[in-house]
Amino acid sequence: MKARHLPAILLLPLVAASCGSLDGVTNIRGENHYMAGFSGKREHDWKSSPIPDDVSYWDGDQLTGPAMIKINLTQQKAFFYKGGVLAGVSKISTGKEGRITPSGNYKVQLKDIDHRSSSYGMFKEKGTNRVVDDDAEAQNEPVPPGCYYEGAPMFNFLQFAPGVGMHTGYLPGYAASHGCVRMPDGMAKKFFQNAEVGTPVIVER
Repeated sequence: MKARHLPAILLLPLVAASCGSLDGVTNIRGENHYMAGFSGKREHDWKSSPIPDDVSYWDGDQLTGPAMIKINLTQQKAFFYKGGVLAGVSKISTGKEGRITPSGNYKVQLKDIDHRSSSYGMFKEKGTNRVVDDDAEAQNEPVPPGCYYEGAPMFNFLQFAPGVGMHTGYLPGYAASHGCVRMPDGMAKKFFQNAEVGTPVIVER
């Protein structure tokens, strides 16, 4: 695919948000909880999307030059550039109403390939690992007796703002996260492999 050159970028003011993980998967009780896709035989759901992905592609393995990531909240797309040339585009799902992904000018602060959320996850029973609550908020709910907290998986995590980053996640076709930028697993891996701490990240509306 022919490389595309870097378009002009509009910077917008910062908006506060908090990070979460994977809401949008219906669990066995018929509830719409973000962790349901991580339990039992449905673990594959965190890599999937309910609608075809005709947006994402990577064409940057042969490109060189400084990396830069642009995230467009309106388009629900992330763009990766090398040396000002477009290397790849990813479909994304960003923060939902009330937990919007902050716009602004950032840099990658942290890379963690096996990251787990410290805020959102599930409570499991000690000894059996049975899921007691698949929509737990660690900071707002006490851990039930005999249970432990397990954070939501956020693989290929690239943090660019406090508590906010890009990572592998479930994409329902609209903005649905707690503030983070969910990506298809294959694209999250490419962005993770090609970005470094310090890579500029621009989030625009």
